[in-house]
Amino acid sequence: MHPTAELAQARRAFFERGSVAAVDLPKTILRSWQRCRRLGLPEERTPAIEPVPEARLREMRDRNERLWRLARAELEALAVDADASGSIVILTDDSGWILDATGHPQFLDKAGRVALRPGTCWNEAQVGTNAIGTAIVERRPVEVRGSEHYRTPHGILTCTATPIHDPYGRLVGVLDISGDSRAQHLHALGLVRMAVANIEHRYFDDGIDGCELLRLHRDPALLGSASEGLFAFRGGKLVAANQAGLALVGIDRDDLGRVGYDMLFDDALARLRSEGAIRDRCGRVLHGKVDGDAARPGIAIPLSPARAPDTRAPQPRAVAIETSPLFDAATATALERARRVLDAELPVLIVGETGTGKEVFARALHARCARAGKPFIAVNCAALPEGLIESELFGYEEGAFTGARRQGSPGLLRQAQGGVLFLDEIGDMPLALQPRLLRVLQERELSPLGGGKPVKLDFALVCATHCDLDGAVESGRFRADLYYRIADHRVRLSPLRAVADRGLAVDTLWSRMGHRRTLAHDAHAALAAYAWPGNWRQLVACLRTLVALSDDGSRIDMQDLPDYLQTVDRAAPAATIGNGGIAPLGELEETAMRDALAACDGNVARAARLLGVNRSTLYRRLGTPKRPN
Repeated sequence: MHPTAELAQARRAFFERGSVAAVDLPKTILRSWQRCRRLGLPEERTPAIEPVPEARLREMRDRNERLWRLARAELEALAVDADASGSIVILTDDSGWILDATGHPQFLDKAGRVALRPGTCWNEAQVGTNAIGTAIVERRPVEVRGSEHYRTPHGILTCTATPIHDPYGRLVGVLDISGDSRAQHLHALGLVRMAVANIEHRYFDDGIDGCELLRLHRDPALLGSASEGLFAFRGGKLVAANQAGLALVGIDRDDLGRVGYDMLFDDALARLRSEGAIRDRCGRVLHGKVDGDAARPGIAIPLSPARAPDTRAPQPRAVAIETSPLFDAATATALERARRVLDAELPVLIVGETGTGKEVFARALHARCARAGKPFIAVNCAALPEGLIESELFGYEEGAFTGARRQGSPGLLRQAQGGVLFLDEIGDMPLALQPRLLRVLQERELSPLGGGKPVKLDFALVCATHCDLDGAVESGRFRADLYYRIADHRVRLSPLRAVADRGLAVDTLWSRMGHRRTLAHDAHAALAAYAWPGNWRQLVACLRTLVALSDDGSRIDMQDLPDYLQTVDRAAPAATIGNGGIAPLGELEETAMRDALAACDGNVARAARLLGVNRSTLYRRLGTPKRPN
């Protein structure tokens, strides 16, 4: 029979009789169909997928900036092929939210009819069998052709997706090629896998902090390419590797953090340094070299987030070394005070505007506390799809919930057992979920969804928010009892506009990012004078852009700066001027508000979100007229 007829037979058997037809249906597709049926998803109906507002999409893109930056070259290269073949290329985050889509304009319009566009979520639990969502569940490349999609309306698509992992083996996103199901897409799987290999290879470009990085391949001519094996060892343990490296020595991502150097190689590392070759445990000769030096002197507070030896923690966000705030003496003191509180088994709440480095502070806190050798589990309460938050946090038994794995899932709270649980953007947690979290924090015990024995929990709790939780409690958006449960000790991180010497901050970051480029005096002055409403994240993004748009060894002049920096009044008093070297707080706040409004083209809602304040605050402080409803 023609493959289409076979697939139609398989669909009739599965959806009408609840059985499996005697056809060659891929096991990946069958498992996905079974998961979707357990969820009760209707196969005939188009799912109600609405894209998130533009502001929320920008936030998601900002949270995944490093992923997008490293994937950009591959997106552009694949877009050329996609345009020629009438298909599109899609980049999503680790939960299936589409961050970017590019390719053939006509097929972009067609894909839009089934909501395959930026700002929509293609998680399997919501959309049904599809390459993006199923690849996330299966943790491997997936191809879904035409009627292999669970939902009948999605039969117009043929999709091929490959998960993207960071060096520590953690899922960070998915790259997908989608096209018309009536066309042949013979090379899509090969193209997307090659592109993902290139992306994962770029994650190692800056090295791995505190590690010796081995670059190995059987063919010396292929060293430096995306097919070389990359291995990062810290203290003799393999803490990071790319997929090519894992395949080279025959281990899985789950082995990261558990396998030692002597379990993989026969020769001492000195031989690789001196001779450029080494033998593995099977006696095969591998050619390569060693980058970095684990013994190099460190700094008091790491500029890159400290990472737990257990690298199997789900959904952390990779942060490049340049994105980290520069902790001053006051922040270092706050870090030590928070460490003492956390070691006393009391929760810590970190408060600060967007971009002030709350997660970096939390990771530094974990690295210094008594639980430093245990997992650090970071959960962004605002990023998880609302329908999945409960199962992701508390876990579930087999068949209990969305796309449930056959063995169930322990949930993020149990993943943090013995270590530190970091609940980021806790202020955005849905009100309906707050009572259950409160109960778990009070009793230190949880019961997974779908039954199962209660599990005793042991973790230290760190929460973070950019919201005004006092105001949220007052307005009823956040439970008072939960607030007082998580806020035993509060740490407030200062915005970048309050840094006494922003010029020094610019110098320090530029020394790490500039790569022999220089800043002209007027350009440096403009960077130092600007209030940076987006804080460290905005400053780093600006500096990265300047690097990307210039050549190695070049000079960055005033005309090279973005438009919003061209109008900075460098004669105006900055944070370094005033009583005691710091401008009055009210003046700093008003300047930051006006800068945020200018950067957002007068959009008050966007400016308020950027600053982490309510719109009413901007209206009150700046006298901005409210727009009519």
